[in-house]
Amino acid sequence: MELRVLRYFLAVAREESISGAAEHLHLSQPTLSRQLMDLEEELGKKLFVRGNRRITLTEDGVLLRKRAGEILELVEKTTGELTAGQEALSGDVYIGAGETRGVHFLTRAARRLQERHPQLRFRISSGDGVGVTEELDKGLIDFGLLFGPVNQAKYNCCQLPVHDIWGILMRRDSPLAQRQFVQPGDLADRPLIVSRNLREGGPLDAWLGRGLWELNIAATYSLAYNASLMVEDGMGYALMLDGIINTSGDSPLCFRPLSPTVRAHMSVVWKKYQVFSKPAEAFLEALRQEGTGESGAGSGLV
Repeated sequence: MELRVLRYFLAVAREESISGAAEHLHLSQPTLSRQLMDLEEELGKKLFVRGNRRITLTEDGVLLRKRAGEILELVEKTTGELTAGQEALSGDVYIGAGETRGVHFLTRAARRLQERHPQLRFRISSGDGVGVTEELDKGLIDFGLLFGPVNQAKYNCCQLPVHDIWGILMRRDSPLAQRQFVQPGDLADRPLIVSRNLREGGPLDAWLGRGLWELNIAATYSLAYNASLMVEDGMGYALMLDGIINTSGDSPLCFRPLSPTVRAHMSVVWKKYQVFSKPAEAFLEALRQEGTGESGAGSGLV
């Protein structure tokens, strides 16, 4: 498969039309149609369902759209690293991070680095732990910000000297809103909205004294904002980290921390034996200067 043809395929998938994609690509419709048929023949798979008004993807086409996007993104990242200026430090640093105030730690290091090297760019993608580790493993990002223990067989890490606090996001008219803290017994019969990343045997299980998933789980979320909408509409109580959702002013929501306190520690991680670009290497050094503690063999850092 040629990269050029993958770009053609993605254009048709996006426009849902041969004519629309051809116009966007400045190609003739017959040329584009021929390229797509050759691609289907090369793969031995039907990628499109051609209707009267629009083109849709088959199951194989949906898979190729996902993989083609990842391939072209990785090519763009690699090209940027190889063509970055040799004299002045320039280029891109790719970071994946979840929703946490701990991102301030990364952005402070990034700002300080950009003050010295204004041609640096930082590309930060947002997502939960599942999404961040997927991008990290595929080489689409240089660093990931993750909570909890790190798999040191796969990653090196810098533990950040900051943490978040677990608690419950709820409506202000909830009975629990009258309390200062939430204790394990308070959640026994409540409908809970929890992150899809939470696994058995974690600190929340220890806090509860039993498995979190044994409780009444009404819904799961990957982004806290969506969870806050579910809470606002009365679906339940969201177990999340403090400081992500603004509950000040006229907000109908409030946050109550868990008691005893449950802290969420976080680390910046990268793949073992990673070959860094110069911008990524400089950013890691900037993080170290912010006061992180490194762990994991093979980091190549003193």
